Amino acid sequence: MSLSARDLAGCLLEVGAVRLKPLEPFTWASGLKSPIYCDNRQLLGFPVVRDQIIAALVAQAATLQPTLIAGAATAGVPWAAMVADRMQLPMAYVRPTPKNHGMGRQVEGPLAKDHCVVLIEDLISTGMSSLRCAEALRAEGAVVPTVLALFSYGLPQAEAAFTEAGIGLSVLSSFEVLAAEAEARGILDAEGQAALKDWRADTVAWSRARGGA
Repeated sequence: MSLSARDLAGCLLEVGAVRLKPLEPFTWASGLKSPIYCDNRQLLGFPVVRDQIIAALVAQAATLQPTLIAGAATAGVPWAAMVADRMQLPMAYVRPTPKNHGMGRQVEGPLAKDHCVVLIEDLISTGMSSLRCAEALRAEGAVVPTVLALFSYGLPQAEAAFTEAGIGLSVLSSFEVLAAEAEARGILDAEGQAALKDWRADTVAWSRARGGA
Protein backbone atom coordinates (compact mmCIF):
# COMPACT_ATOMS: atom_id res chain seq x y z
CA MET A 1 0.00 0.00 0.00
CA SER A 2 1.35 3.41 -0.98
CA LEU A 3 1.79 6.02 1.74
CA SER A 4 -0.32 9.14 1.23
CA ALA A 5 0.45 12.55 2.75
CA ARG A 6 -2.52 12.05 5.10
CA ASP A 7 -1.29 8.58 6.09
CA LEU A 8 2.09 9.98 7.08
CA ALA A 9 0.51 12.90 8.94
CA GLY A 10 -1.56 10.40 10.92
CA CYS A 11 1.54 8.34 11.71
CA LEU A 12 3.40 11.44 12.88
CA LEU A 13 0.60 12.23 15.30
CA GLU A 14 0.10 8.64 16.47
CA VAL A 15 3.73 7.95 17.38
CA GLY A 16 4.29 11.36 18.94
CA ALA A 17 6.77 12.50 16.30
CA VAL A 18 4.76 15.72 15.98
CA ARG A 19 3.36 17.47 19.01
CA LEU A 20 1.00 20.42 18.91
CA LYS A 21 0.70 22.90 21.79
CA PRO A 22 -0.59 26.18 20.36
CA LEU A 23 -1.47 27.57 23.81
CA GLU A 24 1.72 26.36 25.55
CA PRO A 25 4.33 26.73 22.79
CA PHE A 26 7.62 24.91 22.52
CA THR A 27 10.97 26.72 22.39
CA TRP A 28 13.15 25.74 19.45
CA ALA A 29 16.96 25.69 19.64
CA SER A 30 16.96 29.07 17.89
CA GLY A 31 14.96 30.56 20.75
CA LEU A 32 11.81 30.87 18.65
CA LYS A 33 8.52 29.94 20.26
CA SER A 34 6.46 27.53 18.19
CA PRO A 35 3.10 25.77 18.56
CA ILE A 36 4.50 22.68 16.82
CA TYR A 37 7.48 20.43 17.47
CA CYS A 38 8.54 17.70 15.07
CA ASP A 39 10.99 14.85 15.73
CA ASN A 40 10.78 12.47 12.78
CA ARG A 41 13.50 10.26 14.26
CA GLN A 42 10.71 8.67 16.29
CA LEU A 43 9.51 7.03 13.06
CA LEU A 44 12.66 4.92 12.86
CA GLY A 45 11.33 2.79 15.71
CA PHE A 46 8.28 1.57 13.77
CA PRO A 47 9.30 -0.96 11.08
CA VAL A 48 6.04 -1.06 9.12
CA VAL A 49 5.76 2.73 8.87
CA ARG A 50 9.49 3.00 8.25
CA ASP A 51 9.24 0.63 5.30
CA GLN A 52 6.33 2.59 3.81
CA ILE A 53 8.28 5.84 4.14
CA ILE A 54 11.33 4.34 2.46
CA ALA A 55 9.17 3.07 -0.41
CA ALA A 56 7.64 6.53 -0.84
CA LEU A 57 11.06 8.22 -0.78
CA VAL A 58 12.39 5.73 -3.34
CA ALA A 59 9.42 6.32 -5.64
CA GLN A 60 9.95 10.09 -5.59
CA ALA A 61 13.73 9.87 -5.87
CA ALA A 62 13.49 7.49 -8.84
CA THR A 63 11.70 10.14 -10.94
CA LEU A 64 14.88 12.25 -10.77
CA GLN A 65 17.18 9.42 -11.90
CA PRO A 66 19.85 10.10 -9.26
CA THR A 67 23.28 8.53 -9.37
CA LEU A 68 23.99 9.26 -5.69
CA ILE A 69 21.80 9.63 -2.60
CA ALA A 70 22.91 12.05 0.10
CA GLY A 71 21.61 12.52 3.62
CA ALA A 72 21.64 15.82 5.48
CA ALA A 73 23.27 15.29 8.87
CA THR A 74 22.13 14.13 11.17
CA ALA A 75 18.47 13.17 10.95
CA GLY A 76 18.43 12.71 7.17
CA VAL A 77 21.30 10.22 7.22
CA PRO A 78 19.44 7.01 8.20
CA TRP A 79 16.71 7.66 5.64
CA ALA A 80 19.29 8.31 2.92
CA ALA A 81 21.16 5.14 3.82
CA MET A 82 18.01 3.02 3.56
CA VAL A 83 16.93 4.66 0.30
CA ALA A 84 20.41 4.23 -1.23
CA ASP A 85 20.38 0.59 -0.19
CA ARG A 86 16.94 0.00 -1.70
CA MET A 87 17.98 1.73 -4.95
CA GLN A 88 21.46 0.15 -4.99
CA LEU A 89 23.13 3.55 -5.31
CA PRO A 90 26.17 5.09 -3.63
CA MET A 91 25.42 7.19 -0.57
CA ALA A 92 27.06 10.19 1.10
CA TYR A 93 26.15 12.43 3.98
CA VAL A 94 26.59 16.17 4.34
CA ARG A 95 27.28 18.30 7.40
CA PRO A 96 25.85 21.82 7.64
CA THR A 97 29.45 23.09 7.97
CA PRO A 98 32.87 21.56 7.23
CA LYS A 99 34.54 19.48 9.94
CA ASN A 100 37.06 21.55 11.90
CA HIS A 101 39.65 18.78 12.09
CA GLY A 102 41.06 15.91 10.02
CA MET A 103 40.38 16.39 6.32
CA GLY A 104 37.97 19.23 7.01
CA ARG A 105 35.34 17.71 4.74
CA GLN A 106 31.70 18.71 4.66
CA VAL A 107 30.61 15.93 2.31
CA GLU A 108 31.52 12.48 3.59
CA GLY A 109 31.54 9.44 1.35
CA PRO A 110 32.23 9.18 -2.38
CA LEU A 111 33.11 12.34 -4.26
CA ALA A 112 29.95 13.98 -5.52
CA LYS A 113 31.54 15.40 -8.68
CA ASP A 114 29.47 14.73 -11.82
CA HIS A 115 26.74 12.96 -9.84
CA CYS A 116 23.04 13.78 -9.94
CA VAL A 117 22.26 13.88 -6.24
CA VAL A 118 18.98 13.65 -4.37
CA LEU A 119 19.50 15.13 -0.92
CA ILE A 120 17.25 13.64 1.78
CA GLU A 121 16.11 15.54 4.86
CA ASP A 122 13.73 14.52 7.61
CA LEU A 123 12.28 18.00 8.19
CA ILE A 124 12.20 21.40 6.48
CA SER A 125 11.72 24.47 8.65
CA THR A 126 13.41 27.59 7.21
CA GLY A 127 15.35 25.41 4.75
CA MET A 128 18.69 27.07 5.49
CA SER A 129 20.52 23.99 6.81
CA SER A 130 19.28 21.88 3.88
CA LEU A 131 20.41 24.47 1.36
CA ARG A 132 23.85 24.72 2.96
CA CYS A 133 24.17 20.98 2.45
CA ALA A 134 22.99 21.26 -1.15
CA GLU A 135 25.51 24.04 -1.84
CA ALA A 136 28.30 21.86 -0.41
CA LEU A 137 27.37 19.15 -2.91
CA ARG A 138 27.28 21.67 -5.73
CA ALA A 139 30.70 22.96 -4.69
CA GLU A 140 32.05 19.44 -5.30
CA GLY A 141 30.62 19.49 -8.81
CA ALA A 142 27.32 17.68 -8.25
CA VAL A 143 23.94 18.52 -9.70
CA VAL A 144 21.31 18.81 -6.97
CA PRO A 145 17.88 19.17 -8.58
CA THR A 146 15.79 18.52 -5.49
CA VAL A 147 15.77 18.15 -1.73
CA LEU A 148 13.44 15.35 -0.69
CA ALA A 149 12.00 15.54 2.83
CA LEU A 150 9.57 13.62 4.99
CA PHE A 151 7.80 16.72 6.28
CA SER A 152 7.79 20.49 5.86
CA TYR A 153 6.29 23.27 7.96
CA GLY A 154 5.67 25.10 4.69
CA LEU A 155 7.10 28.38 5.95
CA PRO A 156 7.12 31.18 3.36
CA GLN A 157 10.81 31.90 4.00
CA ALA A 158 11.68 28.30 3.12
CA GLU A 159 9.77 28.43 -0.15
CA ALA A 160 11.51 31.69 -1.06
CA ALA A 161 14.94 30.32 -0.16
CA PHE A 162 14.56 27.20 -2.31
CA THR A 163 13.29 29.26 -5.23
CA GLU A 164 16.25 31.64 -4.95
CA ALA A 165 18.69 28.71 -4.82
CA GLY A 166 17.12 27.11 -7.90
CA ILE A 167 16.56 23.84 -6.04
CA GLY A 168 13.28 21.96 -5.94
CA LEU A 169 11.64 20.77 -2.74
CA SER A 170 9.56 17.62 -2.60
CA VAL A 171 7.91 16.45 0.63
CA LEU A 172 5.95 13.38 1.66
CA SER A 173 3.63 15.33 3.94
CA SER A 174 3.05 18.93 4.93
CA PHE A 175 1.87 21.30 7.61
CA GLU A 176 -1.50 21.82 5.91
CA VAL A 177 -2.21 18.10 5.74
CA LEU A 178 -1.12 17.55 9.32
CA ALA A 179 -3.23 20.44 10.65
CA ALA A 180 -6.29 19.10 8.84
CA GLU A 181 -5.67 15.59 10.18
CA ALA A 182 -5.22 16.92 13.71
CA GLU A 183 -8.53 18.75 13.44
CA ALA A 184 -10.27 15.65 12.06
CA ARG A 185 -8.98 13.62 15.01
CA GLY A 186 -10.14 16.20 17.54
CA ILE A 187 -6.57 17.08 18.55
CA LEU A 188 -7.01 20.73 17.56
CA ASP A 189 -10.05 22.94 18.07
CA ALA A 190 -10.81 26.11 16.12
CA GLU A 191 -8.66 28.21 18.45
CA GLY A 192 -5.72 25.85 17.96
CA GLN A 193 -6.13 25.89 14.19
CA ALA A 194 -6.15 29.70 14.21
CA ALA A 195 -2.98 29.78 16.31
CA LEU A 196 -1.19 27.48 13.87
CA LYS A 197 -2.20 29.63 10.90
CA ASP A 198 -1.08 32.83 12.65
CA TRP A 199 2.26 31.23 13.53
CA ARG A 200 3.00 30.10 10.01
CA ALA A 201 2.06 33.48 8.55
CA ASP A 202 4.76 35.22 10.63
CA THR A 203 6.80 32.91 12.84
CA VAL A 204 8.98 35.70 14.26
CA ALA A 205 6.13 38.00 15.25
CA TRP A 206 4.19 35.08 16.73
CA SER A 207 7.23 34.04 18.76
CA ARG A 208 8.02 37.54 20.01
CA ALA A 209 4.43 38.07 21.11
CA ARG A 210 4.92 35.06 23.39
CA GLY A 211 8.33 36.01 24.79
CA GLY A 212 10.47 34.11 22.29
CA ALA A 213 13.31 35.21 20.05
